[in-house]
Amino acid sequence: MKGLLYASGILILLILLLTGTLAGLYLSADMGEPSTGQCEKTVKGEVVEKDGYRQYGDNYFRKSESGLYEILLKGGDYERGEAFGKLVPDLLYYQEKVFVDQIKVLVPSESYLKFLRFFIVLFNRNLGEYVPEEYRREIYGVSQSCTHEYDFIGNPYERSLNYHAAHDIGHAMQDYMLVGCSSFGVWGEDSADSSLLIGRNFDFYVGDAFAQNKLVSFYEPAQGYKFASVGWAGMIGVLSGMNETGLTVTINAAKSTVPTSAATPISILAREILQYASTIDEAYAIARKRKTFVAESILIGSARDGGAAIIEKSPDQIGLYRSGKTHIVCTNHYQSETFRKDERNMENLAMSDSPYRYRRLEELMKAAGALDVAGAASILRDYRGVGGQNIGLANEKALNQFIAHHSVIFKPEQRIMWVSTAPWQLGKYVAYDLNKIFGTPDFSKELYEPELTIAEDSLLYRPDYKNLLLYRELSASIRQSIKHHQILNDTLIGSFIRSNPEHFHVYELSGDYYQALGDPVKAIEYWTKALTKEIPKQDQRKNIENKSERLRTDGKAK
Repeated sequence: MKGLLYASGILILLILLLTGTLAGLYLSADMGEPSTGQCEKTVKGEVVEKDGYRQYGDNYFRKSESGLYEILLKGGDYERGEAFGKLVPDLLYYQEKVFVDQIKVLVPSESYLKFLRFFIVLFNRNLGEYVPEEYRREIYGVSQSCTHEYDFIGNPYERSLNYHAAHDIGHAMQDYMLVGCSSFGVWGEDSADSSLLIGRNFDFYVGDAFAQNKLVSFYEPAQGYKFASVGWAGMIGVLSGMNETGLTVTINAAKSTVPTSAATPISILAREILQYASTIDEAYAIARKRKTFVAESILIGSARDGGAAIIEKSPDQIGLYRSGKTHIVCTNHYQSETFRKDERNMENLAMSDSPYRYRRLEELMKAAGALDVAGAASILRDYRGVGGQNIGLANEKALNQFIAHHSVIFKPEQRIMWVSTAPWQLGKYVAYDLNKIFGTPDFSKELYEPELTIAEDSLLYRPDYKNLLLYRELSASIRQSIKHHQILNDTLIGSFIRSNPEHFHVYELSGDYYQALGDPVKAIEYWTKALTKEIPKQDQRKNIENKSERLRTDGKAK
């Protein structure tokens, strides 16, 4: 009895010590929030709305007829952030709402959401140390226009800073189909006019609503180079961008563990490179200085170098890959000598869809010959497999998975960038001439160059597009029926399969549906069919095989 009481006392003591330690860490968390003294408010008057645009001092915001939003920001760090927030408070609220709503779908419990906040604060307790002061002040400026509706997650500044880190968590979870970016560059003999050409798909998916309001931002900072980037309201980091010297930055996730501690968010590193580098070597020097959350490939195009290279960075190592050719390809695995024998990279090569997309890119680029802008758009829109094989619509092995937040084409030497419009990269690509944007732009008129527009994809007018929409709609319906064990009409399952008959997923999901209904024979029949199709990842194939085997060994299917 004394022993039991002693053990219980020790356990209680340990719990109290752990609770006290966690509480101490939580209360001592420092997100590097600037003080009001560090951020002098620059009074610019009220936001003025006129002729279809908003103006705040020398800063402007408008919505293009293309569906893209456009913003021009000037000045010092806090000044830029403050102007950002004042010009787009409606977009800031919308973007945060759809993000939090998505979290609530995944974590419906209010009490668990509060625990999640506690965990995030612990995890990112020193995040401010890893974000340069300039960008913390800019984020603070933006946060002054954020809602207080979500203060249960953190105050506006804490949330704004953490959302930049959340982007990295999504990259770390690439196995869950949040990312599958592909990019490439050509120059010299592989380019139609010999000048550098960069293309990229940014496949970061957290729901259709999140990607609805794409924002093209033009920055004229007090320090560093002027630059343009594509993202969303509240994101001051860079995902895809080009600066006034003709340096481009695009990021591609690599195989990574889920982060265990705070470091510099990759989009913040990309922002620093875009704002302060003009050559590949300068970009690499900046990347070497920063410790990052996750493994990432950063494709750098440089007009001054007349070519492109890939900075390959993990939390522990960094390498620079130059192809030695007049083209370069980047998907989601490493290619440099630094990572050639890296265990996680080798696992990624063996288990993921990245090498397959790499082969398809190489194949399409070779077939195209000397590539021009229209050819680059055609490659970025390609949804077939190696050899032109029909692998189903929205297969992760395709370059175009119909989940892209945005797609961009750069001509660095000419300072022109093309940005895709909805849906995904199927809409027209509109061109922005940075020489004009950073001159004297007229925000009462369209900013893009209409004569350089790349027309929308003809797929939009073919039956395959209607089938794609039906496939996405029925996928959601079937998932709901599985969750709630609802019986569907057999004709609906038939329509689902006919909408996308070459995609393994229609058969896997149909099998899951019949398993939920207690029909193991039909479940195994559909899973077996799924295994005959092109499956992106080895883990996905193994999962289907395991589901079939479990039903067989349980004796529930003969």
